[in-house]
Amino acid sequence: MVKMKSPLRMFIEVSMKGLIKGLRKQRIRWRNAFLLGSIMTTILVLLHTPTFLIFTDEEETESSSSSSLPIYLNGSLHLNIQIVSEAKVERFHALTTTPLIELNSSDGLSRGKLVEQETKIDLQRKRRKRKKRKKTKDELILPDPPPLPRHVLSSSEKRALSLSPKEALAFAKLEIQQAPEVVNDTELFAPVFRNLSVFKRSYELMELILKVYIYPDGEKPIFHQPHLNGIYASEGWFMKLMESNTQFVTKNPEKAHLFYMPYSVKQLQNAIFVPGSHNIKPLSIFLRDYVNMLSFKYPFWNRTRGSDHFLVACHDWGPYTVNEHPELRRNAIKALCNADLSDGIFVPGKDVSLPETSIRNAGKPLRNIGNGNRVSQRPILAFFAGKLHGRVRPQLLKHWRNKDEDMKIYGPLPHNVARKMTYVQHMKSSKYCLCPMGYEVNSPRIVEAIYYECVPVIIADNFVLPFSELLDWSAFSVVVPEKEIPRLKEILLEIPMRRYLKMQMNVKMVQRHFLWSTKPRRYDVFHMILHSIWFNLLNQNQTSSDHAPDSIYNTHQ
Repeated sequence: MVKMKSPLRMFIEVSMKGLIKGLRKQRIRWRNAFLLGSIMTTILVLLHTPTFLIFTDEEETESSSSSSLPIYLNGSLHLNIQIVSEAKVERFHALTTTPLIELNSSDGLSRGKLVEQETKIDLQRKRRKRKKRKKTKDELILPDPPPLPRHVLSSSEKRALSLSPKEALAFAKLEIQQAPEVVNDTELFAPVFRNLSVFKRSYELMELILKVYIYPDGEKPIFHQPHLNGIYASEGWFMKLMESNTQFVTKNPEKAHLFYMPYSVKQLQNAIFVPGSHNIKPLSIFLRDYVNMLSFKYPFWNRTRGSDHFLVACHDWGPYTVNEHPELRRNAIKALCNADLSDGIFVPGKDVSLPETSIRNAGKPLRNIGNGNRVSQRPILAFFAGKLHGRVRPQLLKHWRNKDEDMKIYGPLPHNVARKMTYVQHMKSSKYCLCPMGYEVNSPRIVEAIYYECVPVIIADNFVLPFSELLDWSAFSVVVPEKEIPRLKEILLEIPMRRYLKMQMNVKMVQRHFLWSTKPRRYDVFHMILHSIWFNLLNQNQTSSDHAPDSIYNTHQ
């Protein structure tokens, strides 16, 4: 087979022959020579450039067909990459935004598909990163607390460590009454407290002195098995963190200042209550028998008639499960979510109002909470959505549902509304979040509003607010009597913008005191509950449970 020369090679040979002949005759046209030289130089540069091999002859094309393939860049320029290294090809791919598609070869098609697949993988990776960033925005990420300054114990504090439990409590009560004034504290935000100096000193003494004995008696699931999900999770999380604590828990009951009865009313309901019976008395009888067993087995209940014992119950039935044991009802410290004064069971100054926190993910209790909108991004004046439990919510909907554009008041959030804006987005977009009582006085919406930096509006008569012996709720919430529901918008609009801005800022600052963490932090909700129990233990007369409480605040107000 005769090999044919390419047109380019023939052109070069003819040009060279003409140049040589002209030189021989010594009739040189220099302008043409320079033009021809520049053309040849350009051709030679192109011939020796790897990524621009053009107009090659058939011999070179045949020899390169097995090692390289013709490629089209955007369908416009035909290239041959016979001598292009892999590194250059990869760099070329990285610089192009359009995938390279190889033609006339099955390998070329597969390589083009591979490039397309890599492009799709990159896009999917970017989408996943965007979703991860979005999820991160919905999670409340707590910064690590600063290291605590080393506290040098005074001589009286050192002496307190060697005192008996009763003497140590008397010492702590006197120290709190003489608490030095705290100014410009770097850890706590003074405006949300009734008296920061009292709280600070009381908390320090709790960390120094308090020891809690946990009764080991009782079988699971009622005892020692916390329920960590749902709206009654507070009692379970406290049990979990208390039983795993090493700072406050003691194995020696003789050194204990408090005695914890670790049972769950939620688990008690699941184990004993007969659905449809409408009878919770068997739960009270069970607890009566449990306390009687403790009083027979140990000397500690009889020593104080139960006044240094405490329970933590967030279930609505918590107060009613103590009715069958008079001393349990009258003397023990009850930390209750259902802190209702009208029942006559909750005793202010002795019992503790427990915040009702709804936990959706037991492994990550801080997931999907926090990160509220700025004030400028809160166009809704007031928002509520929920089931029509109890006496208050029907009245709220009667007066405000579909009555005012500024008042977004619903029963269960309608699907057509939720598709445009979720429940959480409503809270983040509202200035005030309404928290009417349901069947009982407390509601998880109060803490949810705090999580999303929305000023809570509490509508529940006879409700003792959580940690009210320590926190100043008027600084970060609005309490509206039930009878004032028809004037709700008027009441909210009467609040000056300057005061609202202060309340909204205070909501952000008080948020840390209502957060559960798998590893407890100072001043979080676990420590706040334990401190309130400790504080109320000091606040009551230890010698006789019949005497009125002698408030520590008396000398500070």
